[in-house]
Amino acid sequence: MITKEIQVKDYLSKSKIGTYAINPYIGCPHACKYCYACFMRRFTLHSEKWGDFVDVKLCQTPINLEKIKGKEVFISSVTDCYNSLEERYKITRNILSQLVESDCYIQISTKSKLILRDLDILKKLKHLEVAMSVNTLDENFKNDMDKASSIADRLKTLKTLHENGIFTVLFMSPIFIGITDYKKIIEETKDYIDEFWFEDLNLRGGYKKVILAYIKEKYPDLYPLYEDIYIKNKKESLYANDKEIVKFCQENNINFKAYFHHEEVMKSKEKVQGHGKNKFVQTSLF
Repeated sequence: MITKEIQVKDYLSKSKIGTYAINPYIGCPHACKYCYACFMRRFTLHSEKWGDFVDVKLCQTPINLEKIKGKEVFISSVTDCYNSLEERYKITRNILSQLVESDCYIQISTKSKLILRDLDILKKLKHLEVAMSVNTLDENFKNDMDKASSIADRLKTLKTLHENGIFTVLFMSPIFIGITDYKKIIEETKDYIDEFWFEDLNLRGGYKKVILAYIKEKYPDLYPLYEDIYIKNKKESLYANDKEIVKFCQENNINFKAYFHHEEVMKSKEKVQGHGKNKFVQTSLF
């Protein structure tokens, strides 16, 4: 792991996910095989593989709390703010300490149990949602895909957050059709999850070949399906699976947001009424 400290002028950046994003690090040692954020290599002049480098952002300027008043702030859009280096640097903890006095709407996304270290601060934040990515209950599949906390630890973390009054989100992303057992995950966790988010596997760039080669080797029976969806662009089975998930949630009174095809969702922002909050879903499905 190549680690470098860099100075930045501000932790806040404009974002399509919420109004502002905060990414305390560049790069991520979790090294998720399907990580869309690997595009960050192009902007940082890193020649190392994604997962082999982390730049630690140091900033002397306090966060402008007036600037984010009433705004949405998404923490960890292109990194994990609770990666292993956070134990040493405590950048995320410092940022959250500043946000205690803010009146913004905060979403934190992570795959790490380390977030529980900051439970004392999290409980003080006025408007907070914590999303934990879980797309399998199979630890072997998880280990093939990333180096983050175990699935068992992620679920324990979500349960602990929920028990401490924090709004919990299980982000089922990316959904591997034929592999991700969404019903089993929901049934296992619904008692301590306030909202489920769903996003399909999106293959592009260099990791497309990596994921398809993995499917061909480990799940050969599924490879023709993945070939249809991700090479031949025949997505009928993918859309059918999306509809099944939505139907299951509606029939079982599950609070959810469907972000199946993220890029199209961001363009359309088509609102669909469902149980609980408004849902943003891809318009071609409904």
